[in-house]
Amino acid sequence: MTTPSPLLSRPGAVEAAGADAGVAAHYGEPLREQRALAAGTAVVDLSSRGVVTVSGPDRLSWLNTLSSQQVTGLQPGESSELLLLSVQGRIDFDARVIDDGVTTWLIVEAAEAAPLAEFLNRMKFMLRVEIADVSADWAVVGSTKAVPEWPQRLVWLDPWPNVGAGGYSYATVEPAAHPGLERPWFEYLVPATELEDAVEGRPLAGVLAAEALRVAAWRPRIGAETDDKTIPHELDLLRTAVHLAKGCYKGQETIARVHNLGHPPRRLVFLQLDGSQHTLPEAGSPVFVGERKVGTVTSVAQHYEMGPVALAVIKRSVAADEILTVLDGDEPYTAAQELIVAPDAGQVVGRQTGFLRGPR
Repeated sequence: MTTPSPLLSRPGAVEAAGADAGVAAHYGEPLREQRALAAGTAVVDLSSRGVVTVSGPDRLSWLNTLSSQQVTGLQPGESSELLLLSVQGRIDFDARVIDDGVTTWLIVEAAEAAPLAEFLNRMKFMLRVEIADVSADWAVVGSTKAVPEWPQRLVWLDPWPNVGAGGYSYATVEPAAHPGLERPWFEYLVPATELEDAVEGRPLAGVLAAEALRVAAWRPRIGAETDDKTIPHELDLLRTAVHLAKGCYKGQETIARVHNLGHPPRRLVFLQLDGSQHTLPEAGSPVFVGERKVGTVTSVAQHYEMGPVALAVIKRSVAADEILTVLDGDEPYTAAQELIVAPDAGQVVGRQTGFLRGPR
């Protein structure tokens, strides 16, 4: 989106910064908004998202050859997630995917839209596909429940935390106990000119609310949990964004080698932060075990029930029972970790027991 959202004119609206610039961080009552969003009564303006379309009869088979996901048979209205990787298996793009039978819609972070469209245009060769960055024409609205009044709108349903066909879970919790199940997530595509009318009469939540629910659901976000070295295994993204049995694509060798024979060097972890300080560390703060730096905080939120929480990416070698310290400048925050990616993730070949599992 090139212009700020019109919903920033609503009373109490405070604009977000960083990746969410252009939409409201909150409308004056962040925790109340978060409760309403979690309950499904509020919606959140995500019109800072980018939207790229791929049309033409070859669109799905072509995207299938480029990406980590099996999308050839994607049915109209069916949601998926795909990654575009480097030769080294590092994440270049992460797209939410929905097809309407004529066009495939890719919902991405704002900073991804133009580079993604440029990359796809370079890769189309003689195939019958057309790519467009339509971010200025479309807004995205998020909700934890389907909006009954919007039955005709195209909607992406987050597959997280379910393990898709061809996917694999690196989590240590049983599927039924994954906290992501408490956060169903819908992203509706709304023409930008209709955004104000679409949300008229609905309670609004800011992106701080959406981010808090995302962190609590252990849901990684590109640009937050990723850097230029991130591979999908480190974030448990094999469960929703990778099909381990599909054909050749760029980065597949790394995906297979780490999954079958190696271990990801880092792992995503959920942090319950000491809430006695009444402040939050900044994303990017280093994480320590004793005097040794072992990782970095990637996302921080004030959750309406759990208090201060965070996601961090740390070294695989850190013991699962270690108490960690987050250091923001001179301010230390004690942090208890909950495993998202198991320390023994990978090396599936020959594995007889353990937490790691494919879909049932």
